[in-house]
Amino acid sequence: MKKLYSNKLTIILFILPALLLFALILFAPIFVSGYYSLFDWNGFGKMNFIGIENYKELFTSNSIGFLKALGNALLLALLSVGVQLPLALGLALLLGKGRKGERAFLSIYFVPVLISTVVIGQLWLKIYNSSYGILNAFLRSIGLDNLTRIWLDRDTALGATFVPILWQYVGYHMLLMYAGIKSVPVQYREAAMIDGAKEGQINRYIILPCIKPILKISTIFAVTGSLKSFDLIYVLTNGGPLHATEVPSTLMISMLFLRNRYGMGSTIAFLLIILCFAFALIIGRMFKDKEED
Repeated sequence: MKKLYSNKLTIILFILPALLLFALILFAPIFVSGYYSLFDWNGFGKMNFIGIENYKELFTSNSIGFLKALGNALLLALLSVGVQLPLALGLALLLGKGRKGERAFLSIYFVPVLISTVVIGQLWLKIYNSSYGILNAFLRSIGLDNLTRIWLDRDTALGATFVPILWQYVGYHMLLMYAGIKSVPVQYREAAMIDGAKEGQINRYIILPCIKPILKISTIFAVTGSLKSFDLIYVLTNGGPLHATEVPSTLMISMLFLRNRYGMGSTIAFLLIILCFAFALIIGRMFKDKEED
C-alpha cells in the first residue's frame, strides 16, 4: 500500500508541470475573457463593472450585428458538414480501395493544408479579381461573359469565401477518413463480397460504421472550425462588404482594436468558446446515441 501511494505521488509530481502549463495556456485566458466580459473597458482607462449588460447588448443591438455574424458562421458550418465532409468521404472511399497512384493523390490533396492561410487568401483574391482574375477570364473564354461579376460583392461574398475553405481543408478531412478506412480489416470486405454485397452496401454497412469515431472528429472539427474561422475571411473581405461575410472572430477584432471596446470583444471571445464546447458536446452526444442504438 505504501509503495502504491509512493508511485501515485511520483506520477502526480511528474504530471504537475505539464498540467500547470496546460491550465495556464488554456484555462487562464478563458477565465480572463469571462472576467473582462463583465466590464465596460476601453483597454486603458478605468474598468466599470456592468454585469451581463455586454451579453444583453450583443443579442439585442442591431448596430453590433452579432446575430448576423453568428448566422454567417453557422451557415459556413452547415456548408462544411453538408458539402466538405461528404466530398472528403467520397475521395477517401475511392482512394481507400487501393487504386494505382493513391499515395500521389493523397499528397496532392493534402498540399493545400500545408500552405499558409494568408497565402491562400491572397491566391484566391487574384482568382476572384474582376479585371484579371482567372475565374472571369475562364468564363469569358468559353463564351459565358454574362456570368462574370465581382465575386466578392455583397450577394456572393460568403459563398466565395467558402470555396477556398473547402479547397484548403477537404484534403485534411479526407486523410483522416482515409486512415480510418485503411484500418478496417480486409476480412470484413472480403466476407461481404463473398456473400454477394455490392460496393455501396459494403461502404454503408461495414466501412461507415467502422469509421464512425473518425466521422465524429471530422464533424466536430468542421463545425468548431467554422465558428472560429477568421484568417481567410479577414484576408479576403475583412468581414465585408457591408458585413456580408462578418463572423464572430472578425467582429471581435473590430470591437477590440477598431472600436476600443475590450469588454465587448472579450464577451464575443467567451461566447465563442462556450459555443465551440457546446457544439462539440452535442455532436459527440449525437454520434454516441447512434452507436448505442
